[in-house]
Amino acid sequence: MDRFFDEVFVRPPGSSYERCVSTNPAKGDIDVALANKQHGDYVRILRESGIKVIELLPLDDFPDSVFMQDPALLGSRVDVICRFGEERRRGEESALHEELSHHRDKISRVRSIQPPGTLEGGDILVTDHGFFVGESSRTNADGIRQLAKCLDDISVTAVKTGLFHLLCGCAYLNNNRVIIVPELVSPESLPGFEFVSIPRHEAYAADALYLGEGRVLIPSGFPKTAAKLKSADYEPIEVEISEFRKGDGGVTCLCSPVYRLF
Repeated sequence: MDRFFDEVFVRPPGSSYERCVSTNPAKGDIDVALANKQHGDYVRILRESGIKVIELLPLDDFPDSVFMQDPALLGSRVDVICRFGEERRRGEESALHEELSHHRDKISRVRSIQPPGTLEGGDILVTDHGFFVGESSRTNADGIRQLAKCLDDISVTAVKTGLFHLLCGCAYLNNNRVIIVPELVSPESLPGFEFVSIPRHEAYAADALYLGEGRVLIPSGFPKTAAKLKSADYEPIEVEISEFRKGDGGVTCLCSPVYRLF
């Protein structure tokens, strides 16, 4: 399999999800019941792709906790527990760390980002040519420096971004290819890659998840992105995640993969 992981952690949205941190004007229209249905569809697609899905319990004390990508970067040998730049989400990482202790008995190392560092998983672009980390409003230079120390055998490159998270504008596919919105993420900041460029008005679909064997999970309703992927010999798999878009989340935000790379 040409994807980097075969196992992910997910967490359904809790009853408090409607109180999540979001800049989306539609946040007030979040339908928690519909969000749970959409989450179930998302999980079904992952399982149909041969991915082992470990479902954790909802955390009603943390409205944003459905966005599992952010609190940790998980690997086959090392887990890095992040530290939120968004102060209202702090505490999620500690809760996840405790839960992981019941599922991750084979891990040899667990590292945590310490103050004043901040690091959120949505800023980490994982590739087989090193990791590129967005220095953003949520992830700072010290957090990136600490991550590099945690992953001493992997190249970690900082990419300054004005985006909420770096992965709001790009995602790694396979075979040295990145899906990207060039107006939001400069291709020059990711040297050596080939790009599947999509238009800015469909930027939400740049947050895509490569499922393996040419299949790419994208949010439904982005025809130009789907066409671009098809022309690059990928098969777009669409999932409706309208309620998570209202919470400023995308396709990759909803799971925490366990990467084989580190």
